[in-house]
Amino acid sequence: MRLGVLDVGSNTVHLLVVDAHPGARPLPAHSHKAELRLAQLLDEDGAIGPDGVDRLVAVVREALQAAEDMGVEDLLPFATSAVREATNADDVLARVRAETDVELTVLTGAEEARLTFLAVRRWFGWSAGKLLVVDIGGGSLEIAYGIDEEPDAAVSLPLGAGRLTAARLPGDPPHPDDVRTLRRHVRTEIARTVGEFSRFGDPDHVVATSKTFRQLARISGAARSAEGLYVQRELKRASLEAWVPRLAAMTSAERAELPGVSEDRASQLLAGALVAEAAMDLFRVESLEICPWALREGVILRRLDHMGQG
Repeated sequence: MRLGVLDVGSNTVHLLVVDAHPGARPLPAHSHKAELRLAQLLDEDGAIGPDGVDRLVAVVREALQAAEDMGVEDLLPFATSAVREATNADDVLARVRAETDVELTVLTGAEEARLTFLAVRRWFGWSAGKLLVVDIGGGSLEIAYGIDEEPDAAVSLPLGAGRLTAARLPGDPPHPDDVRTLRRHVRTEIARTVGEFSRFGDPDHVVATSKTFRQLARISGAARSAEGLYVQRELKRASLEAWVPRLAAMTSAERAELPGVSEDRASQLLAGALVAEAAMDLFRVESLEICPWALREGVILRRLDHMGQG
């Protein structure tokens, strides 16, 4: 059947259409994206303003039309941290439902981490052993660890690249004091979770997902996306540590000139790099591998599992 996943994220509203059936690998058929940056549209009270809600409704309508055009049989719509943490989340969800007939399921941070972990496990298989999975989104950071398809530990922290950039890095380039303050904040938040994972022992394989990690790997020398999904891409901590001060000294326009860095995400790259560096350092990770599957694929796989059980 043709499935569609509508992901209302903190940066992007993304419709992914796949051809899938239980027991088979989902095959991408179409992708439709709109940059919305909900995490940066929150007002001082933490609510998504009227303009942001109007834009969200319009983008969901566009995605619905694209899904219909592509013959999607079953649409799985969900929202993540920007909607989850908005103080007017219920009103936003009601407006989307009233004007589009789309019932957005709001995932908890732990659910995000577990579904992303499932996707990574399926991609690498059982031979990967104990997995540590790290995902940096626009609004939150997810970390999960385990040896099965359900992680033994999963946490979500409010350390998304978009959120941190909007709240803590106002300059372009940012002031060095702001960078140091953000670095300290990020490390304090992540350090609180390390003990929850260390009791399970060292992972056999460390994996990262998300556009932030893909861009960091690319500027560090990893293969271009045009070379395909199955090329191994790694990010080494030593390389990342060398890039952080360089990114901090650049303007967004200068970062956008780097290989693999999109103009719309260039402003967030430094905050994402600080989070990635802190996670790799505090979890004592020298190198990690980039996985092309993440949350959207996890949602699809969970749906297919339920279909297979029916």
